[in-house]
Amino acid sequence: MTRIFNDPSDFAEEALAGFCDLHSGLVRQVPGGAVRRRRSARPKVAVLAGGGSGHYPAFAGLIGAGLADGAVVGNIFTSPSAQQAYSVAKAAENGAGVVFAYGNYAGDVMNFGMASERLAAEGIAVENVLVTDDIASAPPSESAKRRGIAGDFTVFKIMGAAAEAGAGLADVVRLGRKANGLTRSIGSAFHGCTFPGAESPLFTLDDRKMGLGLGIHGEPGLFDTELPPARELGQELVSRVLAETPPGARRRIAVLLNGLGSTKHEELFVLWLAVAPLLREAGYTLVMPEVGELVTSLDMAGVSLTVTWLDEELEPLWTAPAETPAYRRGTAALPAGDTAAEQAPKDDAGAATFDAGQGSRAYADSCVAALGAARTALHDAEQRLGDLDAVAGDGDHGRGMVRGIDAAHAAAADALARGAGAGSVLAAAGDAWADRAGGTSGVLWGAGLRALGESLGDEDAPGTEDLVAGVRSFAARIVELGGAEVGDKTMVDALVPFAESFGLLASAGSPPAQAWAEAAAAAAAAAEGTAALRPRKGRARPLAEKSLGTPDPGATSLAMVFDVVGPHLAAVRQPAGARA
Repeated sequence: MTRIFNDPSDFAEEALAGFCDLHSGLVRQVPGGAVRRRRSARPKVAVLAGGGSGHYPAFAGLIGAGLADGAVVGNIFTSPSAQQAYSVAKAAENGAGVVFAYGNYAGDVMNFGMASERLAAEGIAVENVLVTDDIASAPPSESAKRRGIAGDFTVFKIMGAAAEAGAGLADVVRLGRKANGLTRSIGSAFHGCTFPGAESPLFTLDDRKMGLGLGIHGEPGLFDTELPPARELGQELVSRVLAETPPGARRRIAVLLNGLGSTKHEELFVLWLAVAPLLREAGYTLVMPEVGELVTSLDMAGVSLTVTWLDEELEPLWTAPAETPAYRRGTAALPAGDTAAEQAPKDDAGAATFDAGQGSRAYADSCVAALGAARTALHDAEQRLGDLDAVAGDGDHGRGMVRGIDAAHAAAADALARGAGAGSVLAAAGDAWADRAGGTSGVLWGAGLRALGESLGDEDAPGTEDLVAGVRSFAARIVELGGAEVGDKTMVDALVPFAESFGLLASAGSPPAQAWAEAAAAAAAAAEGTAALRPRKGRARPLAEKSLGTPDPGATSLAMVFDVVGPHLAAVRQPAGARA
């Protein structure tokens, strides 16, 4: 259990600040994460590792010579926002481009992708390398859908060494993707992890049971089985990894036996005595293996085995020196001439001014009230939403929604106080939600609110047709960005019925408030109906069977929000002759 904290919602930020203070000779904190304290005197590719908190030493603990140039750090088990990724990249970029490296999770893909688009628009060369090493999360025929777990470390290490040696951006990316293609991992959990402030772990196992195929965001294993003796557990892990040996793989391998947070080193050493002989008997030479905690999951009890098949190109990079706060190999002396990094540029833009019509400003007040109602509802439902998410995910949905709505409401109220119209108020709310919440739901809600605001604009109070168009824009942006369809067991399962029902009812002449209420009821029914679905997207997909019988948390929270904001957002101008 995580016992040391102040306000649980501030845990990730305070942990990062404490880390940066302790290791101030090697790293410095910047908005969104941390970067190396000293910058290379020559142009160098910046390798940026990224993901949620809760995995230390990944990701910030791997910043340093021979490894990462920076880390983008989200909330616990939650993707960093696009703004965080952009800010860290700007602080770390050193004239040769940047590459984001991260596990294959929907929120990370969306947020790092959006940050990459922004950097590219500014003329900065940028690439992304996704890690897909978890063999339990998808079959070989769907390897691109696999999530990244402890294989993150070996891929980051190889990319970092290549960049340190002076490789260009294209080569660093090529080598990272090559390493990923030759990396396989499997994990097993013995007990779930507990969020700061939570009263119980995300999942539990009976004594002498283990969950094989765990995720590193607190997800339970794909199936539970008896916990065998160490020699049999080693055989299980080794046989599953070697069964996926890449075609043409060489006989020299990098091996990582990784603890997930609460498994003692002594236990790992005992397991190593089972793993190492099996790998050697299979004809492999083990090249500088690592046993310890390198990619954790808060206080989860569990282990994972990672194998990377090396060749003459990858092996020197795997064995190259590195020096970071949490990991050291050999002596990674800084090249002569390296200098202390400059401080990140400050935003001198100041508070924006707004030019809005009186009617739009009046409706903007209703928008802030709507966000306030959503804030109350989401705070009340935080625990329930987290429990729903923990069934087949990482249990952070309630906390993420609360962080998002808190930031959205504060930003909207600030914009309203500075004279913003409805469009700018909603856009400010969306940007703040995406930045503060991160993750998949954060970027989708943020993008949806911005699209709604852009549709309504700042000139006039909206009428019924304007609100219908705005809702359609909200839905279209989320569907486009997330790539989900009705039936995938996501928020889209409640969103599409709402948007379609509201549009049909309002266009048929129903008063906006009535149309909204009926559409919200349709969304709630659709959200409940997701209990019968198997997830086809996101972190819950590998645990599809466990998800059966439980409504999707994203669809549930969306229906909840749309229910309480109706009395505020539906108070619009009606066309002449409309029914009262």
